[in-house]
Amino acid sequence: MERLKAKIRDIPDFPEPGILFRDITPLVKDPTALRLTVHQLLHPFLGQDITAVAGMEARGFIFGSLVAWELGVGFVPLRKPGKLPYDVQSVTYDLEYGSTALEVHLDALGKGDRVLLVDDLLATGGTARASCELVENLGAEVVACSFVIELDALGGREQLKDYPVYSVLHY
Repeated sequence: MERLKAKIRDIPDFPEPGILFRDITPLVKDPTALRLTVHQLLHPFLGQDITAVAGMEARGFIFGSLVAWELGVGFVPLRKPGKLPYDVQSVTYDLEYGSTALEVHLDALGKGDRVLLVDDLLATGGTARASCELVENLGAEVVACSFVIELDALGGREQLKDYPVYSVLHY
């Protein structure tokens, strides 16, 4: 895991003073590190009859689609409002300052689907929790949540206590 951590760039004071941003762009640029990361994200869930992978906009699209490809299943994008052209299900959730929402096509998932939720980062857990709710509102089951990075001090895992959670890297 130290090989992967070496590919995460720390950016102080971004997007605002006092925040230490964990930049994944060096990791996704390196094909060996990217491949290792994808394998780490999916390995704990092999043999669990996953039928789809869902990922949150935007970096969850990178990792989620690659995990779906490796598993041989479809990828379901969970998007910001107004980005999907068909009938959608929406979930609104709170942020530190205000609220936002995620949307998914109504026909993206259904009863019998077993979904692995994938994203780059687990911080406070609000987006991941809303994503689980969105998947379940369509009748699908969230098998687990898998993240590249978990910021342990922010307690996001607590928001996902009803689900198995796996993170490749911990800070």
